[in-house]
Amino acid sequence: MQARKTTWVHHWAWGSGDMLGAGAQAVITGWLVYFFITFCDLSIEQATLIVGLPRLIEAITCPLIGYVSDNLRHTWIGRKIGRRKIFLMLTIPLLPSFALIFITGQTFWYYLVTFIFFEFLYTMFLIPWETLAAEMTKDYKEKAKFAGARMIVAQSSAILASYLPTLIIGQLGKDSPNTFLIMAAIFGIIFSLVVLLVVLFTWERPYTEDEKLIQPEPLNLSTVLLIPFKMFGDLFSTLRIRAFRQHLSVYLGGYLSQDIFNTAFPIFVATVMMGATLIISQLMTTMYVAQLLSVMIAISIVIKIGPTVAYRLAAGAFCAALILYYVFYLVRPEGFDAGLAALNGDLFSAFTGGNLSLIFWLFVPIILAGLGRGTLNFVPWSVYNYLPDVDEAVTAQRREGIFAGVMTFTRKIAQSGAIVATGWLIGLGGYVSPPKGTPAGAIVQTPEAVQAIVLVMVGGPILMMALGAWISWTFRLNARTHAILMHEVERLRAGETEPESEESKKVVEDLTGFRFDQLWGRSKA
Repeated sequence: MQARKTTWVHHWAWGSGDMLGAGAQAVITGWLVYFFITFCDLSIEQATLIVGLPRLIEAITCPLIGYVSDNLRHTWIGRKIGRRKIFLMLTIPLLPSFALIFITGQTFWYYLVTFIFFEFLYTMFLIPWETLAAEMTKDYKEKAKFAGARMIVAQSSAILASYLPTLIIGQLGKDSPNTFLIMAAIFGIIFSLVVLLVVLFTWERPYTEDEKLIQPEPLNLSTVLLIPFKMFGDLFSTLRIRAFRQHLSVYLGGYLSQDIFNTAFPIFVATVMMGATLIISQLMTTMYVAQLLSVMIAISIVIKIGPTVAYRLAAGAFCAALILYYVFYLVRPEGFDAGLAALNGDLFSAFTGGNLSLIFWLFVPIILAGLGRGTLNFVPWSVYNYLPDVDEAVTAQRREGIFAGVMTFTRKIAQSGAIVATGWLIGLGGYVSPPKGTPAGAIVQTPEAVQAIVLVMVGGPILMMALGAWISWTFRLNARTHAILMHEVERLRAGETEPESEESKKVVEDLTGFRFDQLWGRSKA
């Protein structure tokens, strides 16, 4: 069967899904802790627990949905509606519930339950959606275009998430809790619309003749009880793929550094730079605009010279930004406070005032952070689309759902720990949440509390990126090695048992972590 051709319509329709994937996370990681401690009378420990705990639950639901969506292929509903699309369609009417999280005056348990519910919907969408690009094409450059469209949409949604408060504050006044409720309601409607686009303009991998002959396993108590054992057996088998283990390390290094920064940065701005919601919104908007530019540049870099060089350059830019923020904390530039107050909430008017020191400290670190973070976001998801190809060489199977599930599984566990640890470390330093309804900078924190905020925001991300960069030196999946891999996969599919050349053997064995004679289902992976 001839493969369907993908066009820019399919790239952008699929990529629009990251308006939910990244847009929701931009709101959650950028604003939710700040919203809880400022408007909901919660401590920072309670706030980060609400944001972090559902990630542990998702660590179970993510691989479960990946496993089920892979195996729905053998059922009537999977063949008629789609094993991936059935999950997407179920989320469409429920996604506006996002706004329920941002209603003030509720209890800790209300916020925890509503957030868990939304995160479950988010997972129902994310895992099946992530598999579709890998199913729609096997071409390296086409997959890069899918990843590029995804990342551009992701950064655009993050810009919207950061700038919407500025627009709404202009109508409601400063520091109104309704700012966040209105923003969440707008995003909830957008989420439903983009999932509808994904359903309409994407497709799943066609069934092969062999797959059509497979009869679905009878659904009874014994088969249901065996699902967790089969699922986790498949999950752990992915970790035997060498390129996937390396990829997970690079992925977590880039993303956990941002989780820590996102949680701590609004508190840093409020307590160290003495800015309120409006200032935080404009700084985050600047960062996300820089991230968008970074993604557009990274698309070309990754295609031409590979992902690892791009990752190291990005980590260097983000580290430079963090070091500048630490220097700001140490030296407290003279005249910064007076200059910031004179702007009256409009940071961009600094360019007309001629205060070069103020312009430097407001914009240079945050732009460097954005340039680094955009590429750190892009690299792992550009690589992910090729990992099922490496797995196919080992198992002779296509397991896109399992890989999406295990990536999110490890991400959620690590993210939960990073967010909760960030809040607890800041809390241990002596941070005190402001009275309900007042800005986070309304209380003068102790020097120890401020120091804890700075050290967590600066030191945590640098440590995570350093670990990812260290692993990246042994990661060799790029356009050239992928082409060699795919050529050998086609030869294996045709019945060949020996590599075409010594170079091919070396490349394939390096990516898979298996000897060539163990490939194509001849191992236990």
